[in-house]
Amino acid sequence: MARVFIYGTLKRGQPNHKVLLDGANGRAAFQGRGRTVEPYPLVIAGEHNIPWLLNLPGQGRRVAGEIYVVDEQMLSFLDEFEGCPDMYQRTPVRVTVLEWEGRQGTPEEMPATDGTLQCFVYSTASYAPEWVRLPHHDSYDSRGEHGLPYNPRENR
Repeated sequence: MARVFIYGTLKRGQPNHKVLLDGANGRAAFQGRGRTVEPYPLVIAGEHNIPWLLNLPGQGRRVAGEIYVVDEQMLSFLDEFEGCPDMYQRTPVRVTVLEWEGRQGTPEEMPATDGTLQCFVYSTASYAPEWVRLPHHDSYDSRGEHGLPYNPRENR
């Protein structure tokens, strides 16, 4: 089992969340909501208005998202779904827990005493240099006030 921090189109209520619910892809269990300990640039870029977490820790904003525990099958599926390692790279990130709904009982599955967790996140180190200058967001919603609606894969 692995912990994954979801900040974009895979979150509940977003266009790609259904892949986390599909048992054919493996198992994913919602654990709670969190925010990155360090700031990162979360930008919306490209012709399909995709949310990207640029792997530039210390820049941008502390990004809000959801914490999931996934099995190996789901982790492999997510790697493929996210185009890892070419488009996104799966990297570790520290997340401050804002709301915890996890039901795990072992100490290594619970938040640390400081309320943080180590999670994997799909961020990118391979982006166009001008993306750093795009507006940085602290949260993502495909129908947000940013006015950049996500173009789902099935419409491309």
